Amino acid sequence: MSPAAPSVSNSITVRLELPARATAVSEISIAVEEAGGMVTAVDITESGTERLRADLTVSTRGADHAPQVVEAMRSVTGVQIHKVSDRTFLVHLGGKLSVESKLPIRNRDDLSLVYTPGVARVCQAIVDNPEDARRLTIKRNTVAVVTDGTAVLGMGDIGPLAAMPVMEGKAALFKRFADIDAFPICLDTQDADEIVRIVKAIAPGFAGINLEDISAPRCFYVEARLRDELDIPVFHDDQHGTAIVTVAALRNALRVVNKELSEVKIVLSGAGAAGTAILRLLLRAGARNVVVSDFHGILHPHREDIASGDNSTMAWIASQTNEAGLTGTVRDAVVDADVFIGVSAGDILTGDDIANMNDDAIVFAMANPVPEVDPTAAAQHATVVATGRSDFANQINNVLVFPGVFRGLLDAQTDKITDEMLLAAAIALGDVVGDDERNPTYIIPSVFNSRVTKAVAKAVADVARAGQETVEELLSTPSPDGEVEVVGPLSLGRSLNDRSSRTRAAAEAEQHAESD
Repeated sequence: MSPAAPSVSNSITVRLELPARATAVSEISIAVEEAGGMVTAVDITESGTERLRADLTVSTRGADHAPQVVEAMRSVTGVQIHKVSDRTFLVHLGGKLSVESKLPIRNRDDLSLVYTPGVARVCQAIVDNPEDARRLTIKRNTVAVVTDGTAVLGMGDIGPLAAMPVMEGKAALFKRFADIDAFPICLDTQDADEIVRIVKAIAPGFAGINLEDISAPRCFYVEARLRDELDIPVFHDDQHGTAIVTVAALRNALRVVNKELSEVKIVLSGAGAAGTAILRLLLRAGARNVVVSDFHGILHPHREDIASGDNSTMAWIASQTNEAGLTGTVRDAVVDADVFIGVSAGDILTGDDIANMNDDAIVFAMANPVPEVDPTAAAQHATVVATGRSDFANQINNVLVFPGVFRGLLDAQTDKITDEMLLAAAIALGDVVGDDERNPTYIIPSVFNSRVTKAVAKAVADVARAGQETVEELLSTPSPDGEVEVVGPLSLGRSLNDRSSRTRAAAEAEQHAESD
């Protein structure tokens, strides 16, 4: 794959002094470009007849490349470097979050209302009616972002302290895109049962739990336990956020190439948390021919590590996929495939492998920072190419999903998340891209599209309030005799809660809305 381009995330600010000659700034810009960087801003901070002081903002390719760019600037005659600052680290100084009071506390009256003695009356009201906590505290709009730091981005097990910047960023995105108050909770334990105990203990202060960057297979156990034992929704974004945005993008990509989900051969590389969730939602949406591969090769029931029965998740995947009984590697699997979805490792395929796929192939290479196949090479043979990176078209990004999903869950005041809600979110997200907008380089909307969060939130809330029928209507077509024929195996996979609990949650939500 070609070297990474200079990017904002690797940008620096260089404070320097330079001669007040007409060509000085252009000489510096040329030196930076020759070193592989890019000057994006020049701010003169002090000017004299002989010398200037300036702050230059420069994009580089990374931490190793930045010193080379600085040395190139230093080589320009008359330039003195005073200070070099990494812009990403500057943003993180002191953290990215703060807690602010919604009310001014200016005098004794304010103090008496906000704190003692007035607050005691509110406490007693909640004792008398615990449901009032949603009206009288921050609970109704808060989410805990919980991690143990074992699977952070592409870095793996880096621990709770090092995971904090990611969790802060997640909380900031919750606020920016859904006006949800999220709190980073980084746990210094990798014991699954202890994680469950801690989250249950802090749950009363939150309306939802977002599990983040917990390694597989423990993440499945933790999520399942918490969903069974808590009365608030629990969402593992690494699984379900990735699945939602992937299915949304795939539905649009298939529209571009005029193929049907139920008819295409899909190869899914990666059988971890994200891969398993993607498979589950693909099956729920109507996919019928899926082949899954991991670093041991194609999954099938007779593979030694699966036949042993030691891994129930792998056994389930093998039972639901690969009807043709394929064996071999992922490179064998993609032959004559229509779709490749990668949530695994970089550079496992080449352009030649993509050439072996069917015409009008779709490639989602989502490994970061290095995709499963070079997007440029893939585009020589595939009609639609998407990645997890922002420097290529069609970025598959969970930021499109989790704010809207939680906004819908909190608005509906539901206590569970179902497969139907996840699929409704995927449908709504994909439909933000209109028929007149959709093309091979635009199958998924921008994270800054103002319609995204609203559309996803409404879809999730509607299903939470109304039940499974909402999704059945979205995926159904009238049959010739006037009856409704459901397209896709909506019965696949168990619902994460029963119909009665969904109905009960909807009724409670309506009751609270009326009382509010």
